[in-house]
Amino acid sequence: MGLRLRVLAAGSALAFAACSGGGASTAGAVTPARGDTLKRHGTSGPITHVVVMIQENRSFDNLFATYPGADGATQGLMKTPSGSEEYVPLMAVKLAEICDFGHRRDGFLKEYDRGMMDGFGLEGGGGRCKGPAGLKIYQYVDPSQIAPYWDIANQYVLADHMFQTQGSGSFTAHQDLIAGGTTINAQQTKSLVDYPSGTPWGCDAPKRTQTSTLTWTGVKLKYGYHKGPFPCMSYTTLRDLLDAHSVSWKYYSPPVTGGTGGGLWNAFDAISAVRYGPEWDANVTSDPNDIFNDISGNALPAVSWVVPERENSDHPNTGTDDGPSWVASVVNAVGQSPYWQNTAVIVVWDDWGGFYDHEPPPFFDNWGGLGFRVPMLVVSAYARIGSGSQGGYVSHTQYEFGSVLKFVEDTFGLGRIGTTDVRAASIADVFDYSQQARSFARIPSSRSRAYFRHHRPSHRPVDDE
Repeated sequence: MGLRLRVLAAGSALAFAACSGGGASTAGAVTPARGDTLKRHGTSGPITHVVVMIQENRSFDNLFATYPGADGATQGLMKTPSGSEEYVPLMAVKLAEICDFGHRRDGFLKEYDRGMMDGFGLEGGGGRCKGPAGLKIYQYVDPSQIAPYWDIANQYVLADHMFQTQGSGSFTAHQDLIAGGTTINAQQTKSLVDYPSGTPWGCDAPKRTQTSTLTWTGVKLKYGYHKGPFPCMSYTTLRDLLDAHSVSWKYYSPPVTGGTGGGLWNAFDAISAVRYGPEWDANVTSDPNDIFNDISGNALPAVSWVVPERENSDHPNTGTDDGPSWVASVVNAVGQSPYWQNTAVIVVWDDWGGFYDHEPPPFFDNWGGLGFRVPMLVVSAYARIGSGSQGGYVSHTQYEFGSVLKFVEDTFGLGRIGTTDVRAASIADVFDYSQQARSFARIPSSRSRAYFRHHRPSHRPVDDE
């Protein structure tokens, strides 16, 4: 009953926000010399490198429902075919989920159900799971299946109130992680949503490809299915600020058949200035494993985005459970290198993947946000020490993808893009630069770094929704 009352109260708050327009084994310590790096990038603190790892399609409850001290759940509300509601237990499952649940805008609204958070069972189950998802979507992954994620949380930071920028899928989520939003008109009343009508998702799309949009009419958001512009955009991204301040950056993404380079799964393929400029070759790579080469070769850029191969992404219906090992391999590469004391590794999942989450979005804005919760992990020698037995800290601060951008902006003194980075709370509160730098302990995993470095690419898109 307590959960039910809390959901009702949150629903009322959201309704008010919508009507008012919304709120806007171990290794020893590695001790590098940081002076040259600090001077080169002009930062005011010890962090001079930020690595953003973007995993796929998992809600917070799906991965951390039972994590001690976090805002999780072991049961959820489900609307029955008759329209009534009942509590159902969340089932412990394997990470390699065969159902690819829907996660478009219409599914978000169906699952949200005016703040009741009870419509998840009505979501579609994908090609291998025909019909409504029903009880299958009310699940959480057995912690033993994702031990590296829990090991990271046990030692460093887990954030339990990171919300997607928008209730939408992967195309806009990846744009949000470089731009903080997808508004496309000067009045900021029209934003991209869902995914384009053709692939690749960007400037390399076939002619006559269109995006879908949300338009704020002054009263409500109007959905325009494939009525928006060609997916080759000119809005400001973090790249513009980084370039203006001569701060190095790189985008690592997998190769895809039919795409140009990492076209289909590279957010910068949708940014015309990058796609048709010299940075497409200099700052964009179609091999995620290049992150290992850049770390070992002392060539890690100041800011990195890392998109994995499909099989390493945690995406449902891939037939593998290699995602946690992939993340652990990158974290270990940083931790066992001279970059350890000046790097923050941020792991975030791009969207909720349709999976159940009990926490309603805290507000709605005029651009289709906020969306549902996704997990966020932060690894750093200066990660705030919590009360856990290994020093893990659970942050309950309300974040959104703009929070990651704001942290990067402030770390390197870049100014603001002017989207959700303005309103968002920075993730800076999960760091404590006054504490002594922590030693690094290797994150155990079932797959080694060598496994990923020798793994042949699938040439398949990470997601298509």
